[in-house]
Amino acid sequence: MGLGKTLQALALLLARGGAGPALVVAPTSVCANWEHEAARFAPALRVRSLADGDREALLAQAGPMDLIVSSYGLLHLESEGLAKVAWSTVVLDEAQAIKNAFTKRSQAAMGLQAGFRLVLSGTPVENHLGELWNILRFLNPGLLGSFEVFQRRFQLPIERQGDAEALQRLKRLVGPFLLRRTKAQVLEELPPRTEITLEVEPSAGETALLEAIRQRSLEELGEGGQPIQVLAAIMRLRRACCHPDLVEPGLGVASSKLEAFLELLAHLRENRHRALVFSQFTDHLDLLARALEGLGVPFLHLDGSTPARARAKAVAAFQRGEGDVFLISLKAGGTGLNLTGADYVIHMDPWWNPAVEDQASDRAHRIGQTRPVTIYRLVLRGSIEQRIVDLHARKRQLADDVLEGAAAPARLDAEALMELLRG
Repeated sequence: MGLGKTLQALALLLARGGAGPALVVAPTSVCANWEHEAARFAPALRVRSLADGDREALLAQAGPMDLIVSSYGLLHLESEGLAKVAWSTVVLDEAQAIKNAFTKRSQAAMGLQAGFRLVLSGTPVENHLGELWNILRFLNPGLLGSFEVFQRRFQLPIERQGDAEALQRLKRLVGPFLLRRTKAQVLEELPPRTEITLEVEPSAGETALLEAIRQRSLEELGEGGQPIQVLAAIMRLRRACCHPDLVEPGLGVASSKLEAFLELLAHLRENRHRALVFSQFTDHLDLLARALEGLGVPFLHLDGSTPARARAKAVAAFQRGEGDVFLISLKAGGTGLNLTGADYVIHMDPWWNPAVEDQASDRAHRIGQTRPVTIYRLVLRGSIEQRIVDLHARKRQLADDVLEGAAAPARLDAEALMELLRG
């Protein structure tokens, strides 16, 4: 969230550097940032990238004051070699990456030897409490018991029954191991942040297309369907809201959202503002890129296919002032990047969990930003996007309920998903 987690972690790594080698695992898009920040704030550490050179030799020679930086992809690929090293300290950045206990990535993390473990995350709970259990399993094995015990004692009573007593017990257990710094605590260090939901009026053609997709989906699903089938139908509707060409490329229906985006961007450029533009759909970003090229608007582009070094160069270029717009996929660039060169953030499509959007917005609204930051969310009026935004209020409570406390969190079930389709 841009509140100094990396700097605080580097202070810990320096303090423990003499005890042996240290490992930082981070998303690929963030690894270069760790290398740069360590060189700037902790030059006594010898920083090495696991992605470069002979990995086996690098791990065999690692010693005190060495800091190895690895992506989560390499954590999985090099799990055997990484597990053999007696690390003095292991740091997992954006630790929600191991939220699913059944992935090979999570299993590789659990196999690491470490004298001290630290996890960093702005969103330790994104969807349900099982994610928190797995992160705590890495951090402090056994604290919350087995997954079955955790479900019986905490997850099911809290999520399904609203058991306030179970919620308080869970908070007391995890509280001593959490250091939470919110933006409210550093408000004086950050410029103002304004959020605006811009409702876009769909054209008659878009309205007809969306209703046709919705009705066809309901007919195919009948009275109900498996969650994965419902989600697939919802995904098609959401893509149609972004741009009709994403679902019916030959139909020739123009995108009202694209027109609204270009109009907003023209106003921003006239007033010498720069913007980060997020979408979860990479082909949607491709359509935006073609529109910007047609208008001669200078921009940069980052998604999951961008190589690690090219990502670092693109971020550095934008921070130097190159490009008026930075097109970024939510998954590839929504965490860990410092992009204070922008003072506007535009979300082209709402994501299920607002915490993920907030993480992306924090690429601009973070320590080092000197200008007020404005965040736009473009939502097609009367569409499924508006109903998703309505869910955000409930989703925002999910992490706070455990980390601070309030009413018990809830998760979406198949029937709740069907209600999104029914309208």
